[in-house]
Amino acid sequence: MNPDRQAMIDGSKSPRKDRDRDITAPRYDSSNRIAKPYRQPPPRNNATAAAGRYLTQDQQSEQFIADEDKFVLKQAKKKSDIRVREQRARPIDYLAFGLRFIDPDRDAFDDDEDDVEIQIPSPEAVVQGLNEAKLKELEEDVQSYHSLEHNPRNKEYWAALLTLCSDRLQKLKPQGPEGRAVTSVASDVDRILSPKTLEQLEALERQIKAKLRSDEAIDTDYWEALLKSLLVYKSKATLKNMCAVIKEARVEMLRARDPERASALEASDGFSGGVPDLSSGSSKAVTKPAASTTAAPASSSAPPPGTARFASAGNEDFSQATKALYDREVARGVGEGEEIFAAEEAVPGIQKPLWADKYRPRKPRYFNRVLMGYEWNKYNQTHYDHDNPPPKVVQGYRFNVFYPDLIDKIKAPTFKIIREHGRRKGESFAPAGKEDTCLIRFIAGPPYEDIAFRIVDREWDYSAKKERGFKSSFDKGILQLHFQFKKVYYRK
Repeated sequence: MNPDRQAMIDGSKSPRKDRDRDITAPRYDSSNRIAKPYRQPPPRNNATAAAGRYLTQDQQSEQFIADEDKFVLKQAKKKSDIRVREQRARPIDYLAFGLRFIDPDRDAFDDDEDDVEIQIPSPEAVVQGLNEAKLKELEEDVQSYHSLEHNPRNKEYWAALLTLCSDRLQKLKPQGPEGRAVTSVASDVDRILSPKTLEQLEALERQIKAKLRSDEAIDTDYWEALLKSLLVYKSKATLKNMCAVIKEARVEMLRARDPERASALEASDGFSGGVPDLSSGSSKAVTKPAASTTAAPASSSAPPPGTARFASAGNEDFSQATKALYDREVARGVGEGEEIFAAEEAVPGIQKPLWADKYRPRKPRYFNRVLMGYEWNKYNQTHYDHDNPPPKVVQGYRFNVFYPDLIDKIKAPTFKIIREHGRRKGESFAPAGKEDTCLIRFIAGPPYEDIAFRIVDREWDYSAKKERGFKSSFDKGILQLHFQFKKVYYRK
């Protein structure tokens, strides 16, 4: 008989091997392995668990800043690549483009097959080929890359370039007594340091520091000048090592496509012998979103050019504070349904400001967007569909005008709507199927001139919605005016 059935018949008289066992002991089962008693896991502290899941406000702020800096750096590298490919590069672009071949953080989708064949000058040649003004500009650009970069090798690359820029600027300045002392030993310094490798220079640096700390009777001026120059030669050696790695990476990329050219590149130093003419023209003008320098037409009958581009003005504000604000806004890019907008026009009735004799007037820089989209009114719903949509229309604007150097920082800039030919708000002089336009004029105090743009004249939506909400503020040198037009709903 089955033992289990027999146990049911016997009831309490059934013989059990584990009758007298401890109830907390493992249960005996002849057909299974001995089961271990279940242990309740220790209770977790709710506060500890929450701390592991959530970041503090300071940590969230740090994470946001880090992500934003990473995005800005990525966009800056991408713009440098484009300018080099289009043969309108600035000095900083050549330096960034050369580093991309060994940059582990580069985006593979941004690579171009012909990049390896582009001839670029060596970093040291770029620095040596600039005048004082261009060199100061390059130093600021290199500093921006150095502050945003987190990769150790890339950061070392930009730090070495900063040292070379500083040394070159020092040599371009008029020499005082200290400069003449350095010049007197320049030939000896170059003879001693130029042939040495980076490891030998680091060893020599330790020896010189030990000699200066000792009580020996030495020529202190000579050894201090040698130690100061040693940092420059260490930077040159660092760049030399990185250039060798860049050359090797380019040779490997080219070997799969053209072995003969790869061999020729391997036999050379990996960089072009000559440096492009970097001293002519304004190097900052190419930082604009497009290469076109044609100003927007001033005709009042022309439609608002949503795809217009920025025009370079002779008195445009190129201060470093403005450049920082402008570059940050450009790095944000253009979102879906947005286009760059620069329908700038002459300010009507403008006169020479009273403060023009005291401050040099300059035009503020800006980065504006126009919001474009479809209007699905009854007519468009009847004649169009999503596969064959109607023409896009202007749905709003986002103005960002930069005033970082206002003399009177208490008085904020403002704006004013100007309707020509005596037309009032709500009136329309436009023919059927057309929309009225007006001028929006931005007004600020010295040293900034007024600027105006032609926009569509429709009623604004002043709601506080997150996406479509109205915004008019002046903070940290940026005048922001964001608005969209009211949607008109027709009822039967």
